[in-house]
Amino acid sequence: MAIKVHQGDLPEGLEFGSMVAVDTETMGLNAQRDKLCVVQLSAGDDDAHLVQLDRSTYHAPRLKALMENPDVTKIFHYARFDVGMLKAHLGADTGPVYCTKIASRLARTYTDRHGLKDLVREMLGIELSKQQQSSDWGTPVLSDAQKQYAALDVVYLHELKVRLDQMLRREGRMELAQACFAFLPTRAALDLAGWPDEDIFAHS
Repeated sequence: MAIKVHQGDLPEGLEFGSMVAVDTETMGLNAQRDKLCVVQLSAGDDDAHLVQLDRSTYHAPRLKALMENPDVTKIFHYARFDVGMLKAHLGADTGPVYCTKIASRLARTYTDRHGLKDLVREMLGIELSKQQQSSDWGTPVLSDAQKQYAALDVVYLHELKVRLDQMLRREGRMELAQACFAFLPTRAALDLAGWPDEDIFAHS
């Protein structure tokens, strides 16, 4: 696996095809308080590209354009959080979106374990380490362990999508999944607008 680190933005001319796996690393889980530090991407070719953002400006026009490109599907695991962070800090209206966590919840109803580590273990037979999950992603120079961790969060998403799509079709839930994916930018907007926990569809 090749890991390439880019400062500030994606390099000019870098292409990801019609589908790109995306993840984010942040200083915390509060989009209003915590900074977006790193965005990692993979075209499904076993290479990972890590963009260390300039947190003083968040000027990353090529990355933002990719997130908003209607011809490129963005694959996330727990897209709700990542899409919200990309909107809050880059101003990106990310789409179209595919979320492996939502796909797993709809397809793998025999379990309550839908984390990326669980999916990769069961569906691909690979063990992922989450040791760097809570490390300092605001550091100017990423450690080798951080780079490896960030890369592994995206390099398996294409293959997971293939496996999950097979299950969704088998269970007759693909259209429902696609409707959920289409709603994700709105769900992220509700989070950012102050409704992260309240179910606005509830009766009371």
